[in-house]
Amino acid sequence: MSRTTAPPRRRTALLAACTLMAAAGASATAMSTTAGAAAPGCTVDYKVTNQWSAGFGANVTVTNTGDPLSSWTLEWTYAGNQRITQGWNAALTQSGTAVTAKNVSYNGTLATGASASFGFNASYSGTNAVPATFKLNGVTCNTPGGPTDPTDPTDPTDPPSGRADNPYAGAKVYVNPEWSAKAAAEPGGTRISNQPTGVWLDRTAAIAGVNGGMGLRAHLDEALRQKGTGELVIQLVIYNLPGRDCAALASNGELGPTEIDKYKTQYIDPIAAILADPKYAGLRIVTTVEIDSLPNLVTNTTPRPTATPNCDVMKANGNYVKGVGYALNKLGSVANVYNYVDAGHHGWLGWDDNFGPSADIFKQAATAEGSTLSKVHGFIVNTANYSALKEENFKIDDTVGGVSVRQSKWVDWNRYTDELSYAQAMRAKLVSLGFDQNLGMLIDTSRNGWGGTARPTGPGALTNVDTYVNGGRYDRRIHLGNWCNQSGAGLGERPKAAPAAGIDAYVWMKPPGESDGASTEIPNNEGKGFDRMCDPTYTGNARNGNSMSGALPNAPLSGHWFSAQFQELMKNAYPAL
Repeated sequence: MSRTTAPPRRRTALLAACTLMAAAGASATAMSTTAGAAAPGCTVDYKVTNQWSAGFGANVTVTNTGDPLSSWTLEWTYAGNQRITQGWNAALTQSGTAVTAKNVSYNGTLATGASASFGFNASYSGTNAVPATFKLNGVTCNTPGGPTDPTDPTDPTDPPSGRADNPYAGAKVYVNPEWSAKAAAEPGGTRISNQPTGVWLDRTAAIAGVNGGMGLRAHLDEALRQKGTGELVIQLVIYNLPGRDCAALASNGELGPTEIDKYKTQYIDPIAAILADPKYAGLRIVTTVEIDSLPNLVTNTTPRPTATPNCDVMKANGNYVKGVGYALNKLGSVANVYNYVDAGHHGWLGWDDNFGPSADIFKQAATAEGSTLSKVHGFIVNTANYSALKEENFKIDDTVGGVSVRQSKWVDWNRYTDELSYAQAMRAKLVSLGFDQNLGMLIDTSRNGWGGTARPTGPGALTNVDTYVNGGRYDRRIHLGNWCNQSGAGLGERPKAAPAAGIDAYVWMKPPGESDGASTEIPNNEGKGFDRMCDPTYTGNARNGNSMSGALPNAPLSGHWFSAQFQELMKNAYPAL
């Protein structure tokens, strides 16, 4: 049955038992012995959100019931061998069984009645009992109530149904059989043909299936088959806004700038109706919502020198904001849908005058057309892009001869050097604007490996800041603004759940081997134009510093199979295949 309103976004997991995970959702609430703002006091809500054979994830919410605090420290002791391996939204340290969590810069102030939340992943073996005692700034909170073992099925604190904190934790991820077959047909392709990739719904016809291919229901039915008795995530790319990708041509869509009603009634509504079918209620459906849209309203509109007439039109008519808001509202009203909004990448939004304004636009869209912030489970960065996951040979705070790395031609005053640091910073910014404190991020690592013989093994020469950065950077593009079928790129990190603080997963949302756009003009009925950024002879524009495009030759239309690129991606994979 379709739900007309979303369940409360508590982001605590209630996960069905499977071979990799025991049932999660244990909670303990510690109530202080004193009441009122005139004395110290606290409550602590400790929840195991997911658990597997050798580890678990947990969220902790501490509420100050005493006098206002300008900083806080929460302490507890484990009875078993639990060991925290990574955390987010707090500075976590552990000595033996004793754990200390201290506030970070943006969540230290706790007024009376205010709360702060943080999370972590940990290892364990044997039993995983909830800590018996918590202390906030040295004040002891009472012994928690509720079950002491997170595998206890009688836990009364979780609702009968709800979204998992991290949908990827403990779950398989759908392997698209159509992409898998193409990959397996390539020489050497069977090494990766079993990897999960996104299913792109890039036009209305894709809902039913294009040219005899699988439609949305066919993919969902296959996902049920792959699911078996455990949990499974299927990843959908919602990508058909009016006036889509206003700053490019290769990825233009079928809907004109004013066709917002068609977008709602002929595209989003049918998708939402299918996803709400009770048949699919057991799937975890991740929707990545409208890449290449909202950031354009900041970076490619007047008075920016990179402004395009099409982007000015989309900003003026508001249909990007309306469309994203409508999609979030309709899709987020389905209980097992997890919405992740596109948040660009560090080479697009990492500058100060792009970063904050983009976050503001994301919030505006998330509260448009009846949507609320609670219908955003997270954000995705680097979708279909090539930015390196981690640049390990130089840091943003490095200097050479007294000159900052930020002054190098490559970094060009950006605040970030890679996607992991950007994703974590954007997450913190969005939380500060009111998004859920347990907001999750996805990073598309499908084509950002940059391995092979050209991969640097250490920092560049200290001759000057440019030799230092250029000699050590993994990302070998000519310019950060280059985005089409980049020469020298490789497969990145394989898809992985909870790989770093605040990151729900590394994903392959862009299926490797599918073109970004044609190298030359190709007549088509898909609404896809010819973008010179896909032409290897193009000498550039203001958005890529008037640099060569770095694109591979002989590329087909966007979304079509590009064998030569697939082979290069495998050759330059990092980690290597």
